[in-house]
Amino acid sequence: MSANSSTMSQLLWQGPVCVGWKRDLEGAVYHLANCFLLLGFMGGSGVYGCFYLFGFLGTGYVCCVMWGWFDACGLDIILWSVLLAAACLLQLGYLIDRLRRNTLPEEFDALYKTLCLPLQVPLQVYKEIVRCCEERVLTLATEQTYAVEGETPINRLSLLLSGRVRVSQDGQFLHYIFPHQFMDSPEWESLQPSEEGVFQVTLTAETPCSYISWPRKSLHLLLTKERYISHLFSALLGYDISEKLYALNDKLFAKFGLRFDIRLPSLYHVLGPAASDTGPESEKEDEEAREPAMPPSAQQTPPCSPLAAATGPPAPPSRARMSRPDSGVLASRTPLHSYSQVMSRGQAPLAPAHTPEL
Repeated sequence: MSANSSTMSQLLWQGPVCVGWKRDLEGAVYHLANCFLLLGFMGGSGVYGCFYLFGFLGTGYVCCVMWGWFDACGLDIILWSVLLAAACLLQLGYLIDRLRRNTLPEEFDALYKTLCLPLQVPLQVYKEIVRCCEERVLTLATEQTYAVEGETPINRLSLLLSGRVRVSQDGQFLHYIFPHQFMDSPEWESLQPSEEGVFQVTLTAETPCSYISWPRKSLHLLLTKERYISHLFSALLGYDISEKLYALNDKLFAKFGLRFDIRLPSLYHVLGPAASDTGPESEKEDEEAREPAMPPSAQQTPPCSPLAAATGPPAPPSRARMSRPDSGVLASRTPLHSYSQVMSRGQAPLAPAHTPEL
């Protein structure tokens, strides 16, 4: 114990036992290596912080190899510096490969920043959605059809990335589809996973378009497995369908000069083919045709009694009131949850045609 304490006291108080100190300093390469090592140990966290750290450390150890080879002439210095420099270079290669695999293509990166980043969707979740569509971007030429009514089966869900698509039914224009909108959200919501159907509208590209498409079965499996992604698609599809409904509402506003409420049930009687093509005169003729013919005896004015004349003016004839439809009938006439039926007819619910005057 006393021997160990005497050795420690010699190391601390008597200084190192050196034969002689070198009067000249090391070469510039040695000092440059230490400067690079100092900068490297000041690196931060994260991927880019690791790039900074291992980049400067690798450069510093390479300088140490040069110093050990030209100035120090020490084999151990050279070997350790080579090993450390190689470890830093391998770590840099791993970071580059990781960054390359995590980088999204330009179209998907712009879609994430526009559609998912405002909703604070994690990037890993978005990558699962992108992998479901196989990271493929499809294109449509001008006047090329994406779907034909009555022929194209509903077997996918697509999102427009660029361009403009025209939606029509029986040659009648309904509305446009713009970038970052779903192309067939009404058809997707109108069918259950086990059901099959065909498009009731025609989708035609007016300009060169690009879009991504998820196969129906693959997307249903993903939505069943991932609850968060299922809620995300429900929100996006609901917003997209509401935008299409309001696009039809704006079309009616431009046509009639009035803004109608799409939640009210009587647009089917206003926007039918006969109602849209005929004017007020035809409506008046229809009303006269619906009125029952009255016998000549009923058309004569009944005599007014003197008592009734003395009492006051005769009461106005009572107006016949239509019976109010049941709520179930209204719900069946206005299926707000099935927008595909509304889009297939080119119609949307509207306020009643005859509103009683106050």
